[in-house]
Amino acid sequence: MLKIIEALFGPRGTKTTAGELADKFGLELRGERETVVRGVAPIADARAGQLAFYSTERNSNAFKILPIEVLRNTRASVILLQPEQIDDAPKGATLLVTDSPRGNIVKILGEIYREKPRFGISPDSHVERGVFFRSKKTNYVGQFATVERGAVIEPGVKIYPGAYIGRNVTLGSGTIVYSGAHIENATIGADCVINANAVIGKNGFGYTRQDGHNVFIPHVGRVVLGDRVSVGANTCIDRGAMTDTIVGEGTKIDNLCQIAHGVVVGKECFLASGTGLAGGTVIGDRVLLGGQVGVANGIHIGDDAEVGAKSGVFKNIPASTKAMGYPAGVGTEFFRHYAWIRKHVNKD
Repeated sequence: MLKIIEALFGPRGTKTTAGELADKFGLELRGERETVVRGVAPIADARAGQLAFYSTERNSNAFKILPIEVLRNTRASVILLQPEQIDDAPKGATLLVTDSPRGNIVKILGEIYREKPRFGISPDSHVERGVFFRSKKTNYVGQFATVERGAVIEPGVKIYPGAYIGRNVTLGSGTIVYSGAHIENATIGADCVINANAVIGKNGFGYTRQDGHNVFIPHVGRVVLGDRVSVGANTCIDRGAMTDTIVGEGTKIDNLCQIAHGVVVGKECFLASGTGLAGGTVIGDRVLLGGQVGVANGIHIGDDAEVGAKSGVFKNIPASTKAMGYPAGVGTEFFRHYAWIRKHVNKD
């Protein structure tokens, strides 16, 4: 029964051929153009009709190079590999040759497993009068989604069931808003992905103490996301108090992150799960923040810096610096401190 359910409702690849993939992505083809591809699988598990890839690229320490025997013994019908591995491929397999299999497998996955287009406004959705659709026939609004008056919906936007789009929201072309997401007081760029239950544009944690009481500071700023920003599930991005909260184009934010009011995040950054940025933080371009990094109010982190997981950042981090620890410091300092502690404190 489980196999029947998986066959009916599991992810299905779009049928294609090795020749079509080679033409579309500029790959060198060795073998039969008409070899059918129905899906993608890890090279050790691939079966006939599937595509797999093998690579010795090491874009980061996270990538592990598999033994060459895995390539030699694969049963995949089509193999994406580098020129230097051609002689190790099984006889009879169709090969797609490229200098960057890792880069091209991303494109191929998107081609084979692309989601079927969704269009139309569900009669069970709540779309108020005064919503501005620039190209309504290209949009999708699912059941029980709400779009309030004054929202601007650009072409190709998909709003999944149960999402909420408030007034004063603009969704850029091609953007996808998944179920349960809540967006208000925000301008979202093109080709963004807002994952389930993300909350964008609500008031920040801004209070002042007056006469012994905590008094809320009204927020009048917005959230501005550049193009191609991805926001993870259950992540919160607060609107600014008086200035906008800004996330630069191409930045990817993992699940369960918190970006406070007035934060500025640069372009092409990675923020791993659990990261928290306090109000007024400024993050440069191409910054990498590991899981559960906490950054204090008003801190500046320079371009191309990296901060290790669970670090607490209480002072500015210069550009191109690798920092870690609590409080965070230059990575080499952290390891020296750790070695000293192990030597002097953890003696039996």
